[in-house]
Amino acid sequence: MNPYRAAVLTVSDSSAEGRRQDTSGPLLAGLLSELGFVVTSQTVVPDERSQIADVLRQHVEAGVAVVATTGGTGLGPRDVTPEATRDVIEREIPGIAEAMRAETLQKTPFAMTSRQVAGSAGRTLIVNFPGSAKAVEECFAVVRPVLKHVVDLLMGHTEHRH
Repeated sequence: MNPYRAAVLTVSDSSAEGRRQDTSGPLLAGLLSELGFVVTSQTVVPDERSQIADVLRQHVEAGVAVVATTGGTGLGPRDVTPEATRDVIEREIPGIAEAMRAETLQKTPFAMTSRQVAGSAGRTLIVNFPGSAKAVEECFAVVRPVLKHVVDLLMGHTEHRH
């Protein structure tokens, strides 16, 4: 079987304006590549709900298996990644976001303020990750064991293997 394609979307006003280097996006791309995904796109957009949703829809229409976002999941007035994601997904997968928060809550009480969302649109899995590289590493470690299985299920491969 061909390797699944993945895309990374960094949501950050300062990175989109060139005032801050994006470190979490390239980190996510590397983690996905290590897992066997072919990362076909790394995009940076400002914290604008419609722009975020438009890019997510483009990836869904292109048949990308996983879109991993980073940034825009906090409580700042411009943090709208979860809302943009909900504009696009058809089915939310709350356990993924809950597991990331539960695990990282053991490391920092601020994890309870993270609003990341995970869900599917068509056969595409969309997962929001926080904006810091450290939080991306911690959260990716939580979802790593199930990521390929979820993608397989979304692709229609639902037979149980032992």
